[in-house]
Amino acid sequence: MKNLLFVILVITIFTSCNSTKITNSWREPNKQLYTGEWNKILVVALLKNETNRRKVEDELLNYLNGKGIVSYKYLNDNFNKIDEDKFRNKIKADGFDGAITMRLIDVDKEKVFIPEQHNLYPNYYQNFCCHYQQGLISYSTPGYYSMNKTFIVETVVYSIKEDKIIWSGITKSFNPDGVVNMTSDISKLIYKKMLSEGFVVKK
Repeated sequence: MKNLLFVILVITIFTSCNSTKITNSWREPNKQLYTGEWNKILVVALLKNETNRRKVEDELLNYLNGKGIVSYKYLNDNFNKIDEDKFRNKIKADGFDGAITMRLIDVDKEKVFIPEQHNLYPNYYQNFCCHYQQGLISYSTPGYYSMNKTFIVETVVYSIKEDKIIWSGITKSFNPDGVVNMTSDISKLIYKKMLSEGFVVKK
């Protein structure tokens, strides 16, 4: 019974730790955004992996009610990204109200050892066949190493019209289940944070 409880405890710990938390955030003092106030938002994922970049931007797009434009479609090869003034003027001329960026800062890795787990069988077997089959199965699972990963992500909201940062936050995601799920968790958490602190106000 002790071994069974240990297995349940390990499963519970690893399941409950698979979460995202905000570790730090900042907002421009007294700044408020009303839902529906912005009509055109540039979505940018600053990731080296092109596939993940597109996945993240597409996932962020789902939370903007059709008002977002992903950078991989807008910032194409013909776009002047080197000249900062031309870059700024182009985005303003195209009518963007704001921009949201998401950037992977770091990945913390921790190697942990999972002790061997013993399978528990009842002391009494109803028949010989049952007893024999159980005997063919290994009575223990060897211990093994597992790698825990914590993804540290920075999310920043810019006002294009005012040309400045108005909100930023750092999140940590423990063993996320893929980049899309991680982005979804971060987006939901950040939105709740913005509502709770009065940065985003529902009309």
